[in-house]
Amino acid sequence: MSCVKALVITGYGINCEKEMAVACEMAGADTTICHAQRLLNHQVNLNDYHFLCLPGGFAFGDELGAAKVLANRISRRESLIQDLKDFVAEGKCILGVCNGFQLLVKLGLLPNSDKEQRISLTYNDHARFDNRWIGHRVHSSHCIFTQGLDHLHLPIRHGEGKFVVKDKKFVDELISADQVVFRYHPNNPNGSEEHIAGICDSTGRILGMMAHPEAALYFTNHPDWLRRKEQSKREKTPLPEYGEGYMLFKNAIDYLNSS
Repeated sequence: MSCVKALVITGYGINCEKEMAVACEMAGADTTICHAQRLLNHQVNLNDYHFLCLPGGFAFGDELGAAKVLANRISRRESLIQDLKDFVAEGKCILGVCNGFQLLVKLGLLPNSDKEQRISLTYNDHARFDNRWIGHRVHSSHCIFTQGLDHLHLPIRHGEGKFVVKDKKFVDELISADQVVFRYHPNNPNGSEEHIAGICDSTGRILGMMAHPEAALYFTNHPDWLRRKEQSKREKTPLPEYGEGYMLFKNAIDYLNSS
């Protein structure tokens, strides 16, 4: 049995925790789903885990902005912020998806763990909630989640996914530091700066992304799986067992097992 233990946060409007837990278990992790309040109350010890997953949803109904209320509650607990920094310093991994990405940004844990918010995720240019599958080009070479990956087709489900910065020079800094992990390709669904769809911290072990890899674990999750199956049959190539989102979790668990 894998020694890697994953902690998946739920509660207060987070609603993708079960899919995230399944993804971690499929990849080989011993997985626990935990209510966010237990973490806030220090009833759960982060030291007992190696992989922290912050799923999508609408924490506190996205009042004051996406993930803002939950970020405020966590920020008021300096000891918890320090626990999160220690968690990363010990070589562990964090994945924030959609609302979880928004939370990491508002906590200042992305792009780097300095508690200073330098980027944001705001309303889509078309001012609507977007629910569809989008292409993602992998751009980072040192993010541990995307090793061996080039292009992924994943579902997005968000109304506030537009990646923005106050100083456009900072985008160049992120690119130079190899922290831009995903770019939307070929279409930018929300107007994100430089088509950015996901970033990591300087260690490559904290990943935030708007798309939902936990909703693309199986080949048959893809809306075009029948067409792809027929194409595979004509080309006499084997059908993949897993969906394109699975490898993000597998890479993380494999990394933690080997470190």
